[in-house]
Amino acid sequence: MNLPERFTLIHRGLAVLGRFTRAQPRFFLLMVGGGWGVFCEAVRPSSWRRTVRIEFWRSLRQLIGGGFVSTVVVAFITGLGLVSQAVYWLGFAGLAQKTGGILSSVLLREIAPVLVGVILLGRSGMLMLADMGNLTTQGRLNTLNGMGIDPFLVFVVPRSIAMTLSAFTLGILFSVIALTMGYVACWVEGIVTVSVWSFIFEVINSMQPGDYIGIPLKFFMSGFAVGLCCCLSGLDVTAEDNLTTMLPRGFSRGMMSILAINVLVDIILGSV
Repeated sequence: MNLPERFTLIHRGLAVLGRFTRAQPRFFLLMVGGGWGVFCEAVRPSSWRRTVRIEFWRSLRQLIGGGFVSTVVVAFITGLGLVSQAVYWLGFAGLAQKTGGILSSVLLREIAPVLVGVILLGRSGMLMLADMGNLTTQGRLNTLNGMGIDPFLVFVVPRSIAMTLSAFTLGILFSVIALTMGYVACWVEGIVTVSVWSFIFEVINSMQPGDYIGIPLKFFMSGFAVGLCCCLSGLDVTAEDNLTTMLPRGFSRGMMSILAINVLVDIILGSV
């Protein structure tokens, strides 16, 4: 093998390595750039034209209305299972005074943001991804671009903001219902004798100062990440993609976003 052939082989190897390296953080960089773009457009009053407002309110009604029943059912099961069992076994072990701290740190801070994010991802996020993917593969977004309409502003911005608000609303609903149902189950069994308001006040009073920022922040950021991830995954499809390839890829990206947000918030608040 002569010298030019060796250089050609090395060049091809470096090209393959470069393509692989660029492909790994590609979607992460898309998320960072898309998130900054959504923030810049959302705070600009001129961006909220009539079509954007209509899409925002339509998405918000669909997200909250569609996820309401699922959130109530999951919160009901979580309250009966997790909360009642935690109260029972802590009382059995003589650690009833730590009930509030355990529930606030485990249920409100860790479990609730993840479950609400998964509900929104599976119930509404996949529909959003399929809709955006169909618009992309059918060339309708190119048609809108040709008409001078920015698909990012019309679809991505209002849907991401709607998902953010929906995650916070359903997250608070989930937390209240789970704690209430856990109290009801324990009260029926005679495990607790205090009122429901005293029970909830004990949980809230045991929260750390950072939890008052971290828990709402997790709800907001998880919803924003899910909405942005589903929209960008729909915009990122190719002509060869279909539902069997779009949905699994989008779901895995959404799950990674939810878990990464929760870990990141814990790390940031833990270091403060």
